[in-house]
Amino acid sequence: MPTAVSLPDDWPAHPDQSLALNRMGSFDWDLVAGLMHMDPAALDVFDTRPGDYDGRPASLSPRVPGDEATRLDALVSSALKGGHESYGAYFRVRCRDGRLRWTHTQGRVLRDGQGRPYRIIGIVRDATEELSHSAERLGLDEERRRQTSVVEGTTAALAHARTVKDVIDALSDSHGLERLGSMGMVMGLVEAGRIHLVAEGPQGSFVPGTRYTRIDEQYPMSEVVRSLQPRFIDSQDEFAAGYPGLWSKISYMQISAAAYLPLIAQARPIGAIGLLYQDKDGFTQEERNLLVALGSSIAQSLQRAMLLEQEHDLAEGLQQAMLPRRIPDVPGAEIAVRYRSARMGRDIGGDWYDVIPLPGGRVGAVIGDVQGHDTHAAAVMGQLRIVLRAYAAEGHAPATVMARASGFLHELDTDRFATCAYAEADLATGVVQVVRAGHIDPLIRTRHGDCRRLLVTGGMPLGLSAEFGHLEYPVTTVELDPGETLLMCTDGLVEHPGADLDDGIRLLSSLIRSGPADLGQLADRLCEIVDERGGDDDMALLLLRRRVEDAPQSGGRLQQHVAQGDPEALASARHMIGAAVRSWGARERSDEIELVADELITNALMHTDGPAIVTLRVLSGPERRLRVEVEDRSSALPRRREAGESGVSGRGLMLVDRLADVWGVESRGNGKCVWCEFVMG
Repeated sequence: MPTAVSLPDDWPAHPDQSLALNRMGSFDWDLVAGLMHMDPAALDVFDTRPGDYDGRPASLSPRVPGDEATRLDALVSSALKGGHESYGAYFRVRCRDGRLRWTHTQGRVLRDGQGRPYRIIGIVRDATEELSHSAERLGLDEERRRQTSVVEGTTAALAHARTVKDVIDALSDSHGLERLGSMGMVMGLVEAGRIHLVAEGPQGSFVPGTRYTRIDEQYPMSEVVRSLQPRFIDSQDEFAAGYPGLWSKISYMQISAAAYLPLIAQARPIGAIGLLYQDKDGFTQEERNLLVALGSSIAQSLQRAMLLEQEHDLAEGLQQAMLPRRIPDVPGAEIAVRYRSARMGRDIGGDWYDVIPLPGGRVGAVIGDVQGHDTHAAAVMGQLRIVLRAYAAEGHAPATVMARASGFLHELDTDRFATCAYAEADLATGVVQVVRAGHIDPLIRTRHGDCRRLLVTGGMPLGLSAEFGHLEYPVTTVELDPGETLLMCTDGLVEHPGADLDDGIRLLSSLIRSGPADLGQLADRLCEIVDERGGDDDMALLLLRRRVEDAPQSGGRLQQHVAQGDPEALASARHMIGAAVRSWGARERSDEIELVADELITNALMHTDGPAIVTLRVLSGPERRLRVEVEDRSSALPRRREAGESGVSGRGLMLVDRLADVWGVESRGNGKCVWCEFVMG
């Protein structure tokens, strides 16, 4: 006979007791009425008192975090609409003390004859212990993949940071916070024994009085800087107890956890970062290790950005010191200049501008760019700017100024060359003589806002022309009408990745056409385009507009080289002579002067082996005279001859003698100068 076993009186246990002991409850959801019955065990899973529940699912919303509720609603809706018979999900609930715990629900969907759902019967249970003992359910592999993704994503974002602001933006934008799982970030930098708050957390969360705090104050960032150890805050109570003064000002943010990390570079603290969390119940050891590792990566990126900013400030300071401190007031001209450095670091170059007042109502305008993007380029630029200004102030013609500057650069102990454009403008006549050394062409904006490219015959860059013995710089002469603007710039304004130079100049021309009429506003608008586009090159810009209402009367001196076999140079010289004669008050004799000057130039080109140098000047005295000088390299003196059978050759000096008031010949070094003068009345 089997031995009788004594059983307890309450055996077998009632199902309600079994469910309650295993922290499992049931619910019955009437979808038509919108009511959900929950037994006491189910309400206990949600940590909800029976009196706080009115039978409607919305009453449970304080217990379910927003993101969890959204995910759960989507799951149930999918089951109802997709014709599924059941569903199941893990989600978290927030207990009355603020802690989060895992819960599992499983529901069976009941449908009518037409397949429409009308009721859900299911269970809810506390899954905390289950998940804590089940690596598979916890998804540890997924968590490791997520952590790897966080590290890779954050590191990739920080790799492109070149400023402190870039670092802050990479961490605090929506993608950065999403990677870190944080709702907000604060960051402070150590400056002179204080912590300077440079990122103040979510919008509207700044705490007055915390922009600058002492390192010895009772703030979490101060603590981690002092101790060089991270500080993990696992709950609201811990935050309030550790930092009551700060917590009283931020408690409304519903922060449930926070991680403050020291930012250490080269064994010294450079700042601290704080990550703020909602709906987080403490930090696992793996999360702590991950955040500490990220703190190290952030510190390295931050230090790199700070060093780049320091280098940039140093290089930009050197660049600015080399540029003119102020632009002189030039009667008859309105001038605007701008300089923009490259984005960061040592990407500072040798771009420069200069404005040189010259005697006789003239002004020199210079734009240039020394090869390279470093402080050496800026230093070479400073020397080159000074000597070019000196050569121009000495009274040399534009071509000579450029040739001498090239020789100077070639003699410097440097391997750099420079591109440059130099324009000498007579503001009374509007005659502008332009020489170009490997630089981009200037542009001219008319009074009506149109814009055209000024095609200037160019020579080799400065330094290279002297090295290869090609010091000839052709001169292009144009006439700048009142109200017209000469624009000179470096290639940083027109060049950008993916486009060639011509495309950049066409784009610049269109911007000038549509730009404001005010010269300063136009310069600012063009600089805004550069700032918006970014780029790795610096930029210099010079705008010169001719005004005649306050222009001085020209003292009268213009000079131009005319090379043999260069019809454009000859035409340009004729243009210069005509504009000068009309402007200097000799209009009634303009035909005579232009004819004699043309004869002297042609004679020099035909009977010598080199170029001719044409100089026009006004001589003061009892009567104003206009003097035309044509220099060449031949020492053979001209002689008057009878006209040949053709009636063409031989009439040159006869014409000069007949039309000029006086003329003569002077020896000039290895050549001669034929001159003539005209009384201007």
